Amino acid sequence: MTNSSTKYIFVTGGVTSSLGKGIVSASLGKLLVERGHSVTIQKLDPYINVDPGTMNPYEHGECYVTDDGAETDLDLGHYERFLNHSTSQANNVTTGRIYQTVIEKERKGDYLGKTVQIIPHITDEIKRRIQILEEKKDFDFIITEIGGTVGDIEALPYIEAVRQLKWELDNNAIFIHLTLVPFLAAAAELKTKPTQHSVKTLLEAGIQPDILVCRTEHAINEKIKHKIAKFCNVEKDAVIQSIDAKTIYEVPILMQKEGLDKIVLKKLNTKCNKTPNLLKWKKFLNGLQNPKKEITIGLVGKYVSLQDAYKSISESIIHAGAKKCCKINVEWIDSEGVSMKNLSDKLNHLNGLIVAPGFGDRGIDGKILAIKFVRENNIPFLGICLGMQTAVIEFSRNVIGLKNANSTEMDSKTKHPVIDLMNEQKGLKNKGGTMRLGAYECKLKLKTNIYNAYKKTNISERHRHRYEFNNSYLEKLEKNGLIASGINQKNNLVEAVEIPNHKWFVGVQFHPEYKSTVDKPHPLFCGFVEACINNK
Repeated sequence: MTNSSTKYIFVTGGVTSSLGKGIVSASLGKLLVERGHSVTIQKLDPYINVDPGTMNPYEHGECYVTDDGAETDLDLGHYERFLNHSTSQANNVTTGRIYQTVIEKERKGDYLGKTVQIIPHITDEIKRRIQILEEKKDFDFIITEIGGTVGDIEALPYIEAVRQLKWELDNNAIFIHLTLVPFLAAAAELKTKPTQHSVKTLLEAGIQPDILVCRTEHAINEKIKHKIAKFCNVEKDAVIQSIDAKTIYEVPILMQKEGLDKIVLKKLNTKCNKTPNLLKWKKFLNGLQNPKKEITIGLVGKYVSLQDAYKSISESIIHAGAKKCCKINVEWIDSEGVSMKNLSDKLNHLNGLIVAPGFGDRGIDGKILAIKFVRENNIPFLGICLGMQTAVIEFSRNVIGLKNANSTEMDSKTKHPVIDLMNEQKGLKNKGGTMRLGAYECKLKLKTNIYNAYKKTNISERHRHRYEFNNSYLEKLEKNGLIASGINQKNNLVEAVEIPNHKWFVGVQFHPEYKSTVDKPHPLFCGFVEACINNK
């Protein structure tokens, strides 16, 4: 049963992907939260993978991890960064998970011998998943973003499911359709035909959009809005312009100016609790757009040609920079391209260096060389997950003298496995969902850089990895100057390391980037950025 007080907003896209459904959804959610409503957002992903955890970042960008250990679409990161509250497994639905559930039910005989079909069995499971969030908490609004574009064969079951759900929810659901209004330079005009055809495709599936959000490079005038409204069967006030912005963090302001939240409330017969002032948001934007300082940070990784692979890290840098009123230039450094010949040219001018997470041995030598350089030249360093592990390997080889030190991920026969596979991971054959995932507690050592950043002893951070610091080498490492500054006391696992006599050298096994938001920039990134500013 659905809660009659909960309103559903279904967001679809047409013409092309990457129009910004996730950012528009998050921006609308932010405006509704500012009006005093409780809001959550979920993503329906049409791919058949159960989750993106086994997908190459080049295929799907970053795999975002929630507190409850779900490996999800990167859009959930945008939802959390904008709304400033946690998501969960229930906020991300995939075709793989839907079919997996239906097939398991069929094997158990739950369908009583009936023929299992797309309609009603797959669509019913989609509807059930959409409404799970309502069972967990009494939200005022649930925004559901449907991945891909209208007309995609993969998206058809989702479109049919939400079509059915619209009528089952009576007047408690609306459709927002995001589409493209391209500018043809040769004709020097905006073209509405792609939007008309996109809406026509949606109509063929039985859905009439209530609101159109039109992505455009150039301002849409009233005449064009009137034309779109006329040919797409929507009110002119329900044609919303989404013009290209310099930063995604301007979009809530632009959507407020366009009145997106007002028309949504009107369509759902909901009273306006209060007018959103977005004061904290505007303060953040002011710090971002009017910096008083400028620094350059290097980010070493092996997926740098697709920056979405490190989306949460780049956004966390932006959050910290805005808080410190500092413009941060990020230089993306391919770890495979780092060598002794170009090391100084690539790194010497940097105010700080981040070594990014990753899996496998490709590019690992470049990461180790980069870490050695910043350690020896006293340049602020932050290593995340594999970045921490490579810092331990580098220190073991070049300070302690363990020339063959390595991770068993890279060399299963290494004589000095300073990073090793967790016992519970040994023997596992399935790759999906079997890492150490989600939130774990960590106790920080007093008078360390990481403690000074958090300003508290006990923290909780999210993880996504299989290999761990090998405690057999802890005493030797600490005697030589690399200390364990954070410990998971329950499992006696090293969660953070640092070099006390270095300007700022911190490696963490967890992923702090998953918890940075506009309202609460992550303290570890803020501490790192402050060290980089001081280094300048």
